[in-house]
Amino acid sequence: MSNLYQFIKTGLAGLIMLAVAACSATFENHGYVPPKEDLDLITVGVDTRDSVADSIGRPTAFGVLQDGGWYYAQSRWRNFAYKAPQIIDRQVVAITFDKDGVVENIERFTLKDGRVIALSRRVTESNIKGIGFLRQLLGNIGNLTPGRLVGG
Repeated sequence: MSNLYQFIKTGLAGLIMLAVAACSATFENHGYVPPKEDLDLITVGVDTRDSVADSIGRPTAFGVLQDGGWYYAQSRWRNFAYKAPQIIDRQVVAITFDKDGVVENIERFTLKDGRVIALSRRVTESNIKGIGFLRQLLGNIGNLTPGRLVGG
């Protein structure tokens, strides 16, 4: 009887520890922002695109135009149980260049500087505009080809 009691007690303790571990928050980091020490090595008005690329690397995001700025972005997300992920930190470093490719300005933005902006928004538009639910559901009735029926 004591072995069964010990087994149940151990199993229950294990389940409680598993439940507590499952409810702990997890964190995800995305992107890259050069540290302040590396940005301090870049001299405004002197360094060019090539020297910036050599010292801190090329970013994954560029300005709209070929001569636009370079943007380095990093985000930290908190995931907790069933709740939607929550952004807890975002940093964006913007390096702008003049028409000759010389560094014009270096700026760092964080969540404290403004509102949260989605860096990427992927939305698939529906191609069934103007068709109601019942018409979608019942639209294929009568469109069967007899030769394609199973067993037919």
